[in-house]
Amino acid sequence: MSVRSVLAVAAAVLIGGFAFAEPAAADPSAQSVAASVYTVSAGRAGAFLSALAGLLGAVGGGLALVRPTGQGYVGTWARRNGAATALVAGPVAMTVGGTVAATADGGLGTGNGLGGAYFAMLLGLISVALGWQARSRSRRTR
Repeated sequence: MSVRSVLAVAAAVLIGGFAFAEPAAADPSAQSVAASVYTVSAGRAGAFLSALAGLLGAVGGGLALVRPTGQGYVGTWARRNGAATALVAGPVAMTVGGTVAATADGGLGTGNGLGGAYFAMLLGLISVALGWQARSRSRRTR
């Protein structure tokens, strides 16, 4: 399966999930009151941690793709493990973000982590794309 078809399928699934997903509380009378800015709910914590995993994967995949020339620890790590980290952290971020988005009680801005979940799913998709491209590039150069 080529990289283009994997990315096309992943994008179609992601867009289809956004387009056809019905909010958990579509009735305006069932909407919960917005949480305080300082309240940390389970949805916010899950969305934050999944976005962090997606960011780690995207950075690892990006560093593996650009092949840093430095002799430091980060450059060595990125050459060896960046693509694998991106290919593991990306699906984790998309799965956890999708779970938070599916179980959120209200819409955006209610404090349930829905915006963070969407952002985590986007970062996970970017992470998988960068990791896949870095992995395929490393196979071609061998």
